[in-house]
Amino acid sequence: MRRTALYSGTFDPLTNGHLDVIRQGVALFDRVAVAIGVHPGKAPWLSFEERAETIRDACAAGGFGGAVTVTSFDGLVVDAARAAGAGAILRGLRDGSDFDYEMQMAGMNGTLAPDIRTVFLPASPGLRHISGTLVRQIAALGGDVSAFAPAASVEALKRAISRRDIKP
Repeated sequence: MRRTALYSGTFDPLTNGHLDVIRQGVALFDRVAVAIGVHPGKAPWLSFEERAETIRDACAAGGFGGAVTVTSFDGLVVDAARAAGAGAILRGLRDGSDFDYEMQMAGMNGTLAPDIRTVFLPASPGLRHISGTLVRQIAALGGDVSAFAPAASVEALKRAISRRDIKP
């Protein structure tokens, strides 16, 4: 029986921190299903297709793309986990505030789906400061985000900025 974990998020954009969680997950599970949250009320910079392609490209470049699948979801993460055949939900932790929030979510998800475990993965020390919000802000101001995101994300952000006519 294959062990599968689900890693959910908006991935707008995929950062090196996200990629670190995926890499750690692949080391623990046979398959990691990356579930991109798609919600009609939100306006991400990158389309679902761009985010999915970025994840696939970065995982392939990292040498672990064969263990990663990409899907979308628009409801409860436990429902997405069930749909993916996952017995675990992966969550990355950067700091104490992440821990507090993620513990609440793990408790709620554990009540909704007691058969699905939450696995917390600590961010690697050199990546703890990275957030998608800050990466977008730096990119919008014309900064170089290549230290914070894989090449595929950097290129996708450049295209998004030119589409949005965002000027530094």
